[in-house]
Amino acid sequence: MPHFIVDCSVEVLESHPEEYIAEQIHLVAVASDLFDIGDIKVRVNPYSKYLVGGKRELFIHVFSSIMQGRSTEQRAKLSQSVVEKLVAMFPHVPNIAMNVSEFEKATYCNRNML
Repeated sequence: MPHFIVDCSVEVLESHPEEYIAEQIHLVAVASDLFDIGDIKVRVNPYSKYLVGGKRELFIHVFSSIMQGRSTEQRAKLSQSVVEKLVAMFPHVPNIAMNVSEFEKATYCNRNML
């Protein structure tokens, strides 16, 4: 944790490769000072079949899942920072957004905790 899942139309990869997009999201997450660098996970999922508002329109949406405990202001700043970075990288993409979901520490489990 945290996880940043980048869903996007496949055409955005014509501007920047998946690895670069993942690196840039990682850098924004590091700069937020909310996470340990080694804990940040970023994945990019390009879609070739999609509709946005009933038509084929370029999009990027970042779904972030983080451990509970950050303030609303911290989560909002994180979203804004990621969206600002993506808008700068992809000025031609009309639909760029991000949301942050929290998960409970009490119900979280990973392999190292077993």
